[in-house]
Amino acid sequence: MASRSVRQARSRARYQCLTPVIMGTLSFLVYSAFVLGYRLHMRSSFDKDNIFIDKDMSWREREALQSVGSLFSKEVLGVINATTTISELDPLSIESIRKNNNLSLSWIVGEEVKDYASSKGKKGQMVPKFGKGVQMFNDNTPEKLNKRSLRHERRVKRATELMNVGTIQKFEKAALIRSRSVDTAPLGNYSIWRNEYRKGKTFEDIVLQMQDQIIMARVYTTIAKIRNNLALHEELESELAKVELMEEESIDIDKPQRVLDTIRDMGQILARANEELYECKLVTNKLRAMLQIAEEELEYTQTYITFLTQLVSKSLPDAIHCLTMRLTLEYYLLPAPLRKFPRIENLENPNLYHYAIFSDNVLATSVVVNSTVLNAKDSSRHVFHIVTDKYNIGAMSMWFLLNPPGEATIEVQKFEDFTWLNSSFSPVLRQLESAAMKTFYYKTERSESAESGSASLKYRYPKYMSMLNHLRFYIPRIFPKLDKILFLDDDVVVQKDLAPLWSVNLKGKVNGAVETCGVTFHRLKTYLNFSDHHISDNFDPKACGWAYGMNIFDLKEWKKNNITETYHFWQNLNENRTLWKLGTLPPGLMTFYKLTIPLESKWHLLGLGYDQGISAKKIEESAVIHFNGHKKPWTELGISKYQPYWTKYINFDHPYIFSCRLFE
Repeated sequence: MASRSVRQARSRARYQCLTPVIMGTLSFLVYSAFVLGYRLHMRSSFDKDNIFIDKDMSWREREALQSVGSLFSKEVLGVINATTTISELDPLSIESIRKNNNLSLSWIVGEEVKDYASSKGKKGQMVPKFGKGVQMFNDNTPEKLNKRSLRHERRVKRATELMNVGTIQKFEKAALIRSRSVDTAPLGNYSIWRNEYRKGKTFEDIVLQMQDQIIMARVYTTIAKIRNNLALHEELESELAKVELMEEESIDIDKPQRVLDTIRDMGQILARANEELYECKLVTNKLRAMLQIAEEELEYTQTYITFLTQLVSKSLPDAIHCLTMRLTLEYYLLPAPLRKFPRIENLENPNLYHYAIFSDNVLATSVVVNSTVLNAKDSSRHVFHIVTDKYNIGAMSMWFLLNPPGEATIEVQKFEDFTWLNSSFSPVLRQLESAAMKTFYYKTERSESAESGSASLKYRYPKYMSMLNHLRFYIPRIFPKLDKILFLDDDVVVQKDLAPLWSVNLKGKVNGAVETCGVTFHRLKTYLNFSDHHISDNFDPKACGWAYGMNIFDLKEWKKNNITETYHFWQNLNENRTLWKLGTLPPGLMTFYKLTIPLESKWHLLGLGYDQGISAKKIEESAVIHFNGHKKPWTELGISKYQPYWTKYINFDHPYIFSCRLFE
C-alpha cells in the first residue's frame, strides 16, 4: 500500500513538471500557425494586385518581387498598389494626394495632358478632367500644358539619345581624355597651377598668381631660417632665384608654359612649407613688415616720380630750346632799326581788343597769338602785349618780326625794364629773393624734408620762382592807358572769336572768369587755410573758385578797388606760407573775392593737361581750351588725343622749326 502511494506521488510530480513544457510547445505551434497564415494571406493579397509581377518575368524576378510583401507594412503596400484601405485623411494615401491635388504634373502621362489641354469650358476657364484616377489642376492654361508636353517630349528624346551606344562611347572617351589631363601634384593653398586654373585666365592673371607665390615664398624663407629648417630654406631660395632669373630674361607672352611650370614647382614647395612651417602669428607679422616696407618704397617712388614729372613739365624740350637759341642769335645780328614792330599807335588805343600774355616759351606764345588771330573776324582790332624776361626777349621779338600775325599788333617787353617793380614795392619779389624761399626750392634734401611728398611738391614748380607768374596782379601798372584787357595763359588755344568778351557787362566787378567749383571741390576751402583766423574771419569756405588763364579785367574798377594793394596785404601776411602754399590762384581768389562775375562755361574749358576723359564735342564747343596740368602739349607727357588741337597752329614747314626737329 505504501509502495503504491509512493508511485502515485511520483506520477503527480512528473505530471506537474511536464505540464509547462507541453503548454509552451502548444503555444509555439499556435503562434507559428498564425504567423504563417498571415504571411500567406498577405502574399496572396500582394500577388493578386501587384503591378510589378508579370507573367513573362523569370522565376528569380518573380520570387524577388513576391518577397517584397514580407518586407513592408500594410500601409506601405497599400500606397504601392494604390488599393490601400487606409483612411483618405492619411497624407501617404494615394487617394488623399489625388483629391488634394498634390500630384506633380510629371506624374501625368502625355495622353492625359493632351486630353486635358483639349478640354475647354467657358471662355477663359478650364474644366477639370479626370484620367486614370488623377485629378488635374484647375488653374492650368492650355499654354502651360502645351509647354509641359513639349518638355516631356524633349526629355524622352534626350533620354533616347543618351542611351545610344555611340553617345555612351563618346562620353567614355571624353572621360578618359579628361582623366589623363588632370595632374597629380599634392594639394596645397599655393598649388593652383592645374589646367583648371589656366582655363579662362589671361597670361597676366597667371603672372599675378606667380607674384603671389613669390610673396609667400619670401615669408616662408624667413620663417624657415628662424625655425632652423635650412633644407627648406635653401629650396625656397633656389626657387626664388629661378623666378628672378626668369623675370630678368623678360617673360615672353607667347611662352606661358614656362610660367605654368614655375607656378607648379613653386606651388609644390609652398604646399610643403605650409604644412611644416605655418604659424599664424609668424606669417602675419612677416606680411605686415613686408607691407610696411613696400608702402615706404611706394611713397618714395611716387614722390620721386612727381618731382621728375614736374621737372619735365616745366622744362623746355630740346627742340624749343634750339628754336629759342637760333632766334636769339638772329635777333642780335639784326640791325636796331629793324627790331621795331609796326602799328605801335594801336598799343594804347582803348577802343581795340587788348591781350596780355606773360611767358618765356616762344612756341607756346606763338600758338596763343596765331590761334586768336586765325579765329578772329577782324584781326586788325586785336593787340597783343607780350611780356617775357631778359633771356627770351630776343627770341620772342624775332619770332613775331619774322612771322607777323596778320594785321594784328604785337608788343614785346621784358619785365626787368619795369623800374617800379622792385623788392621794396612788391612783397612777392622780396620773398622770391629771400634765402628761405631759395632754400625751400633748391635744397638738395627737399625730398626728405618735413614738407616732402607729392602733395607739397606741386608747390615747388619752377614757374613759381619766376616773376612772370605774378605779373597778373600788376596789369594796370604795366598798361596804365588801357581800360579793359583779356589775360591769357601761354598754355591755352583760342578756337573762336573773342571779341564779344569786351561787350560783356561785368556789373561793376573787376574780374570776369569761368567758375570751376562742383559739389564738394574747387571751393575756397580747397585752397586756403581756414584754421587761420585771418582766413576764416574774411572768407566763406563754400564760396566758388574760378579759373585763371582766360580772364577779362576791367582796369578802371581794378584801380577803384585797389586790387594790387589788396594783393600786397595778403602776400605780406603769407610770408611764412601759413595762409596758402604757393601759386597765384589762392591769392587771386582772395584778392578778387566778391569782385568776380561768372562767365558762361563755353568761354573757357580746363583740364586738357591732366584729364583724359574730356569729350571731343565739349572741346570743339569751347572758345578757349586750357592745357593746365603737367601734361603740356609741347612735352612728351602731353595727352596724344589732345595735341592736334595745339599743333594745328604750328607751321612745321618753317625753316627754324624744321631744322630743330620739333616733335620728331
